[in-house]
Amino acid sequence: MIRPEYLDINKIITDKSILTLFRAVENHGGILRFVGGAVRDVLAGLKGFELDLATDLTPDELVEACQDAGLKTVPIGIKFATTGVVINNKVVAVSSLYKVRNGYALTSDFEFTDDWLADASKRDLTINAVYADEHGNVFDYYNGISDLEQGIIRFIGNPEERIKENHIRIMRFFRFYSIFGKTNPDIKSLKACVENRDLLKDVAIEQVRDELFKILLTPNIVNTLRIIFENDILSYILPTSEHLDDLQALSDLILQNNLEADALRRLYIMYRPDETLAENLAMRLHLAKEQKNRLVTWAKHDFDCRQALDENTLKQAVYLHGKQFCKDKILFDIAQNKIQDFPLAQIFARIDNIEIPQFPISGADLIEMGIPDKAKIGKLLGILKNEWLQSGFSLTYKQLAEIAKTFIKE
Repeated sequence: MIRPEYLDINKIITDKSILTLFRAVENHGGILRFVGGAVRDVLAGLKGFELDLATDLTPDELVEACQDAGLKTVPIGIKFATTGVVINNKVVAVSSLYKVRNGYALTSDFEFTDDWLADASKRDLTINAVYADEHGNVFDYYNGISDLEQGIIRFIGNPEERIKENHIRIMRFFRFYSIFGKTNPDIKSLKACVENRDLLKDVAIEQVRDELFKILLTPNIVNTLRIIFENDILSYILPTSEHLDDLQALSDLILQNNLEADALRRLYIMYRPDETLAENLAMRLHLAKEQKNRLVTWAKHDFDCRQALDENTLKQAVYLHGKQFCKDKILFDIAQNKIQDFPLAQIFARIDNIEIPQFPISGADLIEMGIPDKAKIGKLLGILKNEWLQSGFSLTYKQLAEIAKTFIKE
Protein backbone atom coordinates (compact mmCIF):
# COMPACT_ATOMS: atom_id res chain seq x y z
CA MET A 1 0.00 0.00 0.00
CA ILE A 2 2.80 2.45 0.85
CA ARG A 3 5.60 2.84 -1.69
CA PRO A 4 8.42 4.89 -0.15
CA GLU A 5 9.94 7.57 -2.42
CA TYR A 6 8.24 5.93 -5.38
CA LEU A 7 7.47 9.14 -7.25
CA ASP A 8 9.74 11.96 -8.42
CA ILE A 9 7.92 14.71 -6.57
CA ASN A 10 9.61 17.41 -8.67
CA LYS A 11 7.36 16.34 -11.53
CA ILE A 12 4.37 17.44 -9.46
CA ILE A 13 5.87 20.35 -7.55
CA THR A 14 6.87 22.69 -10.35
CA ASP A 15 6.21 25.71 -8.12
CA LYS A 16 7.97 25.44 -4.78
CA SER A 17 5.53 27.96 -3.29
CA ILE A 18 3.15 25.06 -2.70
CA LEU A 19 5.48 23.88 0.08
CA THR A 20 4.27 26.85 2.14
CA LEU A 21 0.91 25.15 2.31
CA PHE A 22 2.49 21.85 3.36
CA ARG A 23 4.31 23.63 6.19
CA ALA A 24 1.11 25.41 7.24
CA VAL A 25 -0.81 22.13 7.52
CA GLU A 26 2.09 20.38 9.25
CA ASN A 27 2.48 23.20 11.79
CA HIS A 28 -1.20 22.77 12.62
CA GLY A 29 -0.78 19.05 13.30
CA GLY A 30 -2.19 17.87 9.99
CA ILE A 31 -1.11 15.89 6.92
CA LEU A 32 -1.35 17.13 3.33
CA ARG A 33 -1.06 14.92 0.24
CA PHE A 34 -1.46 15.21 -3.51
CA VAL A 35 -4.32 13.08 -4.77
CA GLY A 36 -6.04 11.87 -7.91
CA GLY A 37 -5.15 13.36 -11.27
CA ALA A 38 -1.83 14.92 -10.31
CA VAL A 39 -0.44 11.64 -8.95
CA ARG A 40 -2.07 9.47 -11.61
CA ASP A 41 -0.86 11.57 -14.53
CA VAL A 42 2.72 11.86 -13.28
CA LEU A 43 2.87 8.09 -12.81
CA ALA A 44 1.57 7.70 -16.37
CA GLY A 45 4.08 10.20 -17.76
CA LEU A 46 1.49 12.83 -18.67
CA LYS A 47 1.75 16.59 -18.27
CA GLY A 48 -0.65 19.49 -17.89
CA PHE A 49 -2.54 18.21 -14.86
CA GLU A 50 -4.24 20.29 -12.17
CA LEU A 51 -3.13 20.05 -8.57
CA ASP A 52 -5.62 18.49 -6.19
CA LEU A 53 -4.75 17.93 -2.56
CA ALA A 54 -6.30 16.27 0.47
CA THR A 55 -5.80 16.86 4.18
CA ASP A 56 -6.91 15.34 7.44
CA LEU A 57 -7.68 18.84 8.77
CA THR A 58 -11.31 19.95 8.67
CA PRO A 59 -12.08 22.99 6.48
CA ASP A 60 -12.20 25.23 9.58
CA GLU A 61 -8.86 23.88 10.78
CA LEU A 62 -7.36 24.32 7.33
CA VAL A 63 -8.53 27.94 7.13
CA GLU A 64 -7.02 28.61 10.54
CA ALA A 65 -3.73 26.98 9.54
CA CYS A 66 -3.61 29.09 6.37
CA GLN A 67 -4.38 32.29 8.26
CA ASP A 68 -1.50 31.57 10.64
CA ALA A 69 0.80 31.14 7.62
CA GLY A 70 -0.49 34.27 5.85
CA LEU A 71 -2.26 32.32 3.11
CA LYS A 72 -5.60 33.45 1.70
CA THR A 73 -8.45 30.95 1.40
CA VAL A 74 -11.67 30.96 -0.60
CA PRO A 75 -14.73 28.68 -0.18
CA ILE A 76 -15.02 26.79 -3.48
CA GLY A 77 -16.87 23.66 -2.40
CA ILE A 78 -17.82 23.71 1.23
CA LYS A 79 -20.77 21.40 0.52
CA PHE A 80 -18.27 18.70 -0.40
CA ALA A 81 -15.58 19.72 2.09
CA THR A 82 -13.28 21.52 -0.38
CA THR A 83 -11.40 24.72 0.39
CA GLY A 84 -9.48 26.88 -2.07
CA VAL A 85 -6.04 28.12 -1.03
CA VAL A 86 -4.42 30.93 -3.00
CA ILE A 87 -0.82 30.14 -3.97
CA ASN A 88 0.95 32.62 -6.27
CA ASN A 89 -2.41 34.06 -7.39
CA LYS A 90 -3.73 30.60 -8.27
CA VAL A 91 -6.41 28.75 -6.33
CA VAL A 92 -5.45 25.23 -5.26
CA ALA A 93 -8.29 22.91 -4.24
CA VAL A 94 -7.79 21.11 -0.92
CA SER A 95 -10.35 18.50 0.14
CA SER A 96 -10.77 17.54 3.78
CA LEU A 97 -11.06 13.80 4.42
CA TYR A 98 -14.57 12.68 5.19
CA LYS A 99 -16.70 9.57 5.35
CA VAL A 100 -20.36 9.29 4.52
CA ARG A 101 -23.10 8.09 6.80
CA ASN A 102 -25.60 6.66 4.34
CA GLY A 103 -23.30 4.94 1.85
CA TYR A 104 -23.47 7.55 -0.91
CA ALA A 105 -20.26 9.43 -1.63
CA LEU A 106 -21.75 12.63 -3.01
CA THR A 107 -24.07 13.62 -0.21
CA SER A 108 -24.17 16.31 2.42
CA ASP A 109 -24.63 13.61 5.07
CA PHE A 110 -20.99 13.08 5.99
CA GLU A 111 -18.54 13.56 8.82
CA PHE A 112 -14.88 14.58 8.74
CA THR A 113 -12.28 11.95 9.47
CA ASP A 114 -8.54 11.36 9.62
CA ASP A 115 -8.96 7.95 7.96
CA TRP A 116 -7.26 8.07 4.54
CA LEU A 117 -8.65 4.68 3.53
CA ALA A 118 -12.19 5.92 4.18
CA ASP A 119 -11.50 8.91 1.95
CA ALA A 120 -10.09 6.71 -0.79
CA SER A 121 -13.11 4.39 -0.65
CA LYS A 122 -15.50 7.12 -1.82
CA ARG A 123 -13.51 7.90 -4.97
CA ASP A 124 -14.64 6.49 -8.29
CA LEU A 125 -11.79 4.53 -9.89
CA THR A 126 -8.80 2.71 -8.46
CA ILE A 127 -6.38 4.86 -10.48
CA ASN A 128 -7.86 7.98 -8.88
CA ALA A 129 -7.41 6.79 -5.29
CA VAL A 130 -3.62 7.20 -5.20
CA TYR A 131 -2.02 9.80 -2.91
CA ALA A 132 1.53 11.16 -2.61
CA ASP A 133 3.23 13.31 0.01
CA GLU A 134 5.83 16.00 -0.61
CA HIS A 135 8.66 13.47 -0.31
CA GLY A 136 7.38 11.23 -3.11
CA ASN A 137 5.97 8.55 -0.82
CA VAL A 138 2.93 7.06 -2.55
CA PHE A 139 -0.14 5.69 -0.75
CA ASP A 140 -2.07 3.26 -2.94
CA TYR A 141 -5.18 1.94 -1.20
CA TYR A 142 -6.83 0.01 -4.08
CA ASN A 143 -3.92 -1.15 -6.26
CA GLY A 144 -4.39 1.82 -8.55
CA ILE A 145 -0.72 1.86 -9.59
CA SER A 146 -0.88 -1.75 -10.77
CA ASP A 147 -4.11 -1.04 -12.66
CA LEU A 148 -2.54 2.04 -14.25
CA GLU A 149 0.52 0.08 -15.36
CA GLN A 150 -1.67 -2.66 -16.86
CA GLY A 151 -4.14 -0.22 -18.40
CA ILE A 152 -7.06 -1.60 -16.40
CA ILE A 153 -9.78 0.92 -15.58
CA ARG A 154 -12.21 -0.20 -12.91
CA PHE A 155 -14.40 1.14 -10.17
CA ILE A 156 -13.52 0.91 -6.50
CA GLY A 157 -15.55 -1.77 -4.75
CA ASN A 158 -19.00 -2.43 -6.20
CA PRO A 159 -19.24 -0.72 -9.64
CA GLU A 160 -23.01 -0.37 -9.47
CA GLU A 161 -22.82 1.39 -6.10
CA ARG A 162 -20.17 3.80 -7.40
CA ILE A 163 -22.37 4.64 -10.39
CA LYS A 164 -25.50 5.12 -8.31
CA GLU A 165 -23.59 7.52 -6.06
CA ASN A 166 -22.90 9.75 -9.06
CA HIS A 167 -24.36 8.85 -12.45
CA ILE A 168 -21.82 10.85 -14.48
CA ARG A 169 -19.24 8.28 -13.42
CA ILE A 170 -20.43 6.21 -16.38
CA MET A 171 -18.97 8.84 -18.70
CA ARG A 172 -15.87 9.23 -16.55
CA PHE A 173 -15.23 5.50 -16.82
CA PHE A 174 -15.16 5.73 -20.60
CA ARG A 175 -13.05 8.89 -20.55
CA PHE A 176 -10.34 7.36 -18.40
CA TYR A 177 -10.53 4.12 -20.36
CA SER A 178 -9.88 6.09 -23.54
CA ILE A 179 -6.84 7.74 -21.95
CA PHE A 180 -5.28 4.90 -19.99
CA GLY A 181 -6.94 1.68 -21.16
CA LYS A 182 -4.60 -0.96 -22.62
CA THR A 183 -6.90 -3.99 -22.57
CA ASN A 184 -10.57 -4.68 -23.15
CA PRO A 185 -12.76 -2.83 -20.64
CA ASP A 186 -13.06 -4.34 -17.19
CA ILE A 187 -16.02 -6.73 -17.46
CA LYS A 188 -17.70 -5.83 -14.16
CA SER A 189 -17.26 -2.09 -14.67
CA LEU A 190 -18.55 -2.14 -18.25
CA LYS A 191 -21.50 -4.34 -17.25
CA ALA A 192 -22.47 -1.86 -14.53
CA CYS A 193 -22.24 1.05 -16.98
CA VAL A 194 -24.44 -0.73 -19.52
CA GLU A 195 -27.04 -1.92 -17.02
CA ASN A 196 -27.29 1.55 -15.45
CA ARG A 197 -27.00 3.65 -18.62
CA ASP A 198 -30.53 5.03 -18.19
CA LEU A 199 -29.30 6.86 -15.08
CA LEU A 200 -27.48 9.27 -17.39
CA LYS A 201 -30.88 10.65 -18.35
CA ASP A 202 -31.04 12.16 -14.85
CA VAL A 203 -27.76 14.03 -15.41
CA ALA A 204 -27.79 17.52 -16.91
CA ILE A 205 -27.15 17.37 -20.66
CA GLU A 206 -24.42 19.96 -20.27
CA GLN A 207 -22.52 17.69 -17.90
CA VAL A 208 -22.84 14.68 -20.20
CA ARG A 209 -21.81 16.81 -23.18
CA ASP A 210 -18.74 18.10 -21.37
CA GLU A 211 -17.63 14.56 -20.58
CA LEU A 212 -18.29 13.53 -24.19
CA PHE A 213 -16.17 16.40 -25.46
CA LYS A 214 -13.35 15.33 -23.12
CA ILE A 215 -13.63 11.80 -24.55
CA LEU A 216 -13.42 13.24 -28.07
CA LEU A 217 -9.98 14.63 -27.21
CA THR A 218 -8.54 11.36 -25.88
CA PRO A 219 -6.00 9.11 -27.65
CA ASN A 220 -8.13 5.98 -27.97
CA ILE A 221 -11.22 7.85 -29.06
CA VAL A 222 -12.49 5.61 -31.89
CA ASN A 223 -12.31 2.32 -30.00
CA THR A 224 -13.97 3.94 -26.98
CA LEU A 225 -16.78 5.43 -29.04
CA ARG A 226 -17.42 2.08 -30.69
CA ILE A 227 -17.91 0.54 -27.24
CA ILE A 228 -20.20 3.43 -26.24
CA PHE A 229 -22.32 3.11 -29.40
CA GLU A 230 -22.42 -0.71 -29.34
CA ASN A 231 -23.80 -0.57 -25.82
CA ASP A 232 -26.28 2.27 -26.43
CA ILE A 233 -24.76 4.38 -23.68
CA LEU A 234 -25.69 7.69 -25.36
CA SER A 235 -28.45 6.55 -27.69
CA TYR A 236 -30.94 8.79 -25.88
CA ILE A 237 -29.19 11.89 -27.22
CA LEU A 238 -26.93 10.79 -30.09
CA PRO A 239 -27.35 8.51 -33.13
CA THR A 240 -24.66 5.94 -33.89
CA SER A 241 -21.84 7.39 -35.96
CA GLU A 242 -21.13 5.84 -39.36
CA HIS A 243 -17.93 7.79 -39.90
CA LEU A 244 -15.60 6.70 -37.12
CA ASP A 245 -12.91 5.92 -39.70
CA ASP A 246 -12.99 9.57 -40.73
CA LEU A 247 -12.69 10.55 -37.09
CA GLN A 248 -9.59 8.39 -36.77
CA ALA A 249 -8.14 9.95 -39.91
CA LEU A 250 -8.78 13.45 -38.56
CA SER A 251 -7.25 12.54 -35.20
CA ASP A 252 -4.13 11.18 -36.92
CA LEU A 253 -3.91 14.24 -39.17
CA ILE A 254 -4.05 16.62 -36.21
CA LEU A 255 -1.37 14.64 -34.37
CA GLN A 256 0.94 14.38 -37.40
CA ASN A 257 0.82 18.11 -38.04
CA ASN A 258 1.07 19.13 -34.38
CA LEU A 259 -2.25 21.02 -34.53
CA GLU A 260 -4.60 21.72 -31.64
CA ALA A 261 -7.36 19.15 -31.23
CA ASP A 262 -10.92 20.45 -31.29
CA ALA A 263 -13.80 18.42 -29.83
CA LEU A 264 -16.47 20.19 -31.89
CA ARG A 265 -14.55 19.53 -35.09
CA ARG A 266 -14.41 15.85 -34.17
CA LEU A 267 -18.12 15.78 -33.43
CA TYR A 268 -18.78 17.19 -36.88
CA ILE A 269 -16.73 14.62 -38.78
CA MET A 270 -18.40 11.81 -36.84
CA TYR A 271 -21.71 12.67 -38.49
CA ARG A 272 -20.93 14.78 -41.58
CA PRO A 273 -24.24 16.52 -40.86
CA ASP A 274 -26.33 18.53 -43.25
CA GLU A 275 -27.70 21.81 -41.96
CA THR A 276 -30.76 20.17 -40.38
CA LEU A 277 -28.79 17.51 -38.52
CA ALA A 278 -26.25 20.12 -37.39
CA GLU A 279 -29.09 22.16 -35.89
CA ASN A 280 -30.46 19.02 -34.28
CA LEU A 281 -27.12 18.01 -32.76
CA ALA A 282 -26.67 21.50 -31.37
CA MET A 283 -30.11 21.33 -29.77
CA ARG A 284 -29.61 17.83 -28.33
CA LEU A 285 -26.26 18.69 -26.78
CA HIS A 286 -27.25 22.18 -25.63
CA LEU A 287 -24.33 23.72 -27.49
CA ALA A 288 -23.43 27.34 -26.85
CA LYS A 289 -24.42 29.80 -29.56
CA GLU A 290 -20.88 30.09 -30.91
CA GLN A 291 -20.52 26.30 -31.05
CA LYS A 292 -23.84 25.93 -32.81
CA ASN A 293 -22.90 28.58 -35.37
CA ARG A 294 -19.61 26.81 -36.16
CA LEU A 295 -21.34 23.44 -36.56
CA VAL A 296 -24.09 24.81 -38.79
CA THR A 297 -21.68 26.90 -40.89
CA TRP A 298 -19.52 23.85 -41.59
CA ALA A 299 -22.62 21.95 -42.70
CA LYS A 300 -24.09 24.79 -44.75
CA HIS A 301 -21.10 25.87 -46.84
CA ASP A 302 -18.80 23.81 -49.04
CA PHE A 303 -15.06 24.31 -49.24
CA ASP A 304 -12.35 21.77 -50.05
CA CYS A 305 -8.65 21.32 -50.67
CA ARG A 306 -8.92 21.88 -54.39
CA GLN A 307 -10.57 25.25 -53.87
CA ALA A 308 -7.91 26.19 -51.33
CA LEU A 309 -5.22 25.92 -53.99
CA ASP A 310 -6.78 28.79 -55.98
CA GLU A 311 -5.68 32.04 -54.37
CA ASN A 312 -8.74 34.10 -55.27
CA THR A 313 -11.19 31.36 -54.21
CA LEU A 314 -9.32 31.01 -50.95
CA LYS A 315 -9.46 34.75 -50.28
CA GLN A 316 -13.19 34.78 -51.01
CA ALA A 317 -13.82 31.93 -48.57
CA VAL A 318 -11.76 33.67 -45.88
CA TYR A 319 -13.70 36.88 -46.42
CA LEU A 320 -17.08 35.15 -46.28
CA HIS A 321 -16.49 32.64 -43.49
CA GLY A 322 -13.22 33.39 -41.73
CA LYS A 323 -9.78 31.84 -41.58
CA GLN A 324 -10.62 29.11 -39.09
CA PHE A 325 -13.57 27.93 -41.18
CA CYS A 326 -11.27 27.43 -44.16
CA LYS A 327 -8.72 25.52 -42.11
CA ASP A 328 -11.40 23.30 -40.59
CA LYS A 329 -13.00 22.47 -43.95
CA ILE A 330 -9.60 21.62 -45.42
CA LEU A 331 -8.95 19.23 -42.55
CA PHE A 332 -12.37 17.63 -43.02
CA ASP A 333 -11.72 17.14 -46.75
CA ILE A 334 -8.30 15.58 -46.19
CA ALA A 335 -9.61 13.21 -43.51
CA GLN A 336 -12.81 12.21 -45.30
CA ASN A 337 -11.18 11.62 -48.67
CA LYS A 338 -7.85 10.29 -47.33
CA ILE A 339 -5.93 12.85 -49.39
CA GLN A 340 -2.17 12.39 -49.46
CA ASP A 341 0.64 14.91 -50.01
CA PHE A 342 -1.50 18.01 -49.59
CA PRO A 343 0.70 21.05 -48.71
CA LEU A 344 -1.20 21.66 -45.49
CA ALA A 345 1.40 23.78 -43.69
CA GLN A 346 1.90 25.95 -46.77
CA ILE A 347 -1.81 26.56 -47.29
CA PHE A 348 -2.41 27.26 -43.59
CA ALA A 349 0.41 29.81 -43.65
CA ARG A 350 -1.16 31.41 -46.73
CA ILE A 351 -4.49 31.62 -44.93
CA ASP A 352 -2.85 33.25 -41.92
CA ASN A 353 -1.24 35.89 -44.14
CA ILE A 354 -4.40 36.84 -46.04
CA GLU A 355 -5.49 40.43 -45.47
CA ILE A 356 -8.96 41.24 -46.73
CA PRO A 357 -9.71 44.90 -47.62
CA GLN A 358 -12.94 46.55 -46.52
CA PHE A 359 -15.84 46.50 -48.97
CA PRO A 360 -15.59 49.98 -50.55
CA ILE A 361 -19.26 50.87 -50.90
CA SER A 362 -22.09 51.10 -48.37
CA GLY A 363 -25.86 51.37 -48.19
CA ALA A 364 -25.52 55.08 -47.37
CA ASP A 365 -23.62 55.54 -50.66
CA LEU A 366 -26.47 53.93 -52.59
CA ILE A 367 -29.02 56.18 -50.87
CA GLU A 368 -27.03 59.20 -52.04
CA MET A 369 -27.18 57.79 -55.55
CA GLY A 370 -30.96 57.88 -55.37
CA ILE A 371 -32.11 54.48 -54.09
CA PRO A 372 -34.39 55.01 -51.06
CA ASP A 373 -35.89 51.48 -51.07
CA LYS A 374 -34.13 49.38 -48.40
CA ALA A 375 -35.02 46.10 -50.10
CA LYS A 376 -33.47 47.27 -53.35
CA ILE A 377 -30.41 48.55 -51.49
CA GLY A 378 -29.83 45.15 -49.88
CA LYS A 379 -30.20 43.35 -53.20
CA LEU A 380 -27.88 45.74 -55.00
CA LEU A 381 -25.26 45.55 -52.25
CA GLY A 382 -25.30 41.78 -52.66
CA ILE A 383 -24.72 42.09 -56.39
CA LEU A 384 -21.91 44.61 -55.94
CA LYS A 385 -20.22 42.52 -53.28
CA ASN A 386 -20.30 39.47 -55.53
CA GLU A 387 -18.71 41.50 -58.36
CA TRP A 388 -16.06 42.72 -55.91
CA LEU A 389 -15.31 39.19 -54.73
CA GLN A 390 -15.09 37.85 -58.30
CA SER A 391 -12.62 40.58 -59.16
CA GLY A 392 -10.32 39.42 -56.41
CA PHE A 393 -11.25 42.47 -54.30
CA SER A 394 -9.77 44.76 -56.97
CA LEU A 395 -12.84 46.84 -57.87
CA THR A 396 -12.64 50.35 -56.43
CA TYR A 397 -15.41 52.53 -55.06
CA LYS A 398 -15.59 54.40 -58.36
CA GLN A 399 -15.90 51.21 -60.40
CA LEU A 400 -18.56 49.79 -58.08
CA ALA A 401 -20.46 53.09 -58.22
CA GLU A 402 -20.53 52.88 -62.02
CA ILE A 403 -21.93 49.35 -61.84
CA ALA A 404 -24.53 50.54 -59.33
CA LYS A 405 -25.63 53.35 -61.61
CA THR A 406 -26.37 50.91 -64.43
CA PHE A 407 -28.71 49.03 -62.13
CA ILE A 408 -30.34 52.26 -60.98
CA LYS A 409 -31.09 53.22 -64.58
CA GLU A 410 -32.60 49.80 -65.20
